[in-house]
Amino acid sequence: MTTQTAPAAKDLSTPQTGRPPHTTAVSGGTAGADQPAPDRGRTSIADVVVVKVAGIAAREIPGVHDMGGGLSRTIGAVRDRVPGGRANVGRGVKVEVGERQTAVDLDLVVEYGVSVMDVARDVRENVVDAVERITGLEVVEVNITVNDVHLADEDDPENTTGSRVE
Repeated sequence: MTTQTAPAAKDLSTPQTGRPPHTTAVSGGTAGADQPAPDRGRTSIADVVVVKVAGIAAREIPGVHDMGGGLSRTIGAVRDRVPGGRANVGRGVKVEVGERQTAVDLDLVVEYGVSVMDVARDVRENVVDAVERITGLEVVEVNITVNDVHLADEDDPENTTGSRVE
């Protein structure tokens, strides 16, 4: 009876990192009692976390009236009027979240009279700062679409100027 031995496994780790080539270190990804406490285990961040952080950060900027497309804003307005209903801070926000990076897409409605480019720049800066600070993920891009301009008299239900009937 002959026995075969398996060939010795090649060590594919790189001398600098100790990890196989073309891999990304994940936050904490080691285990063992010999590791410091902050390095034991793995941290993953759900998409909804980034959505909420980005939505709140975008709404903090003066000149942003609302977020989302027409249909989502209509549904959101109905939802906001329901007793006990909460505003959806994620409306108008889409994200892609990887292990270390994220990309954010925002749909905005800006106030009439403000510079759209200035508001977009300020929103982009605030979103990048908030997401990176709170989640630790690198924000690779923030794409902004301005869907509408809010006029001050659009919210005034008593504004009847121009009405032909009484």
